[in-house]
Amino acid sequence: MQAALITLHGMGETKPNYADKLVALVQRKLGAKQQQLYIETVYYQEILQYNEDRVWQATGHRLRWSKLRKFVLFGFADAAGLEHRKEAENSSYLFAQIKIARALYLAKQKLNANGKVLLLAHSLGGHVISCYLWDAACASEGKKVNAGIWQNIRAYQAAISGDTPLTEDDIAFLQGNALAGLMTTGCNIPIFVAAHASEQIIPFSKPNPHFFWLNYYDKDDVLGWPLADLSSGYQQLVTDYTINAANGFFGWLAASWNPLSHNQYWQDKGIINALSQQINKLITL
Repeated sequence: MQAALITLHGMGETKPNYADKLVALVQRKLGAKQQQLYIETVYYQEILQYNEDRVWQATGHRLRWSKLRKFVLFGFADAAGLEHRKEAENSSYLFAQIKIARALYLAKQKLNANGKVLLLAHSLGGHVISCYLWDAACASEGKKVNAGIWQNIRAYQAAISGDTPLTEDDIAFLQGNALAGLMTTGCNIPIFVAAHASEQIIPFSKPNPHFFWLNYYDKDDVLGWPLADLSSGYQQLVTDYTINAANGFFGWLAASWNPLSHNQYWQDKGIINALSQQINKLITL
């Protein structure tokens, strides 16, 4: 296969089939070219959901605005849970990175020698993949990594590649040497860096010279933000696009004009078209 698409979901209660509708729409756009596309999804919610459900059952029945409270509890618990004690052994941060590395490894097994990977990350998923690529870049540059799999990638071989030893070529692939680019929707990285001094707001290094980052956000989405204005580093790496998430009159009536637009990106025609165009560039028939 000539291309791979790997998706990461966002914050809040998420099902394993979270990308099914998007995948079907993209495959329809690609037509015959879909035969040259491998698709893999990263599902890290299972690391977090059990404990979040337990807290909700203990407290949520006493409160008003249950749907909104549930969204806030699960969403921000996801963010806090992934960052809390991330340097600890068996942290959620570590397990999320294992899932990303495993998805990349599986993609490598399906791609031909020149195959490329496109990443699509929604909401919190943008922060999750950004942290992964930051750590991977530090490891490739010989810098110390304090959390996650890139402290010692070979220590997590069994979880990533099973009984097959990781080769140097595998490790370079996991670090991003075959990444065409990253597309983010409703990304909330600014929430994680807003308290930092401007000189400390630094994005990950490009994993290869041709890598691009396209960021899509809706101005009505309070959880989706532009990134290029964060710092000079982000300005050089990221191209921002504003969209009006959701389609048609009923989509507008329900969500596109308000914060509910945060959950509408992957149904948006503009996102589907942009994603399909990038995949088309990677596939030559």
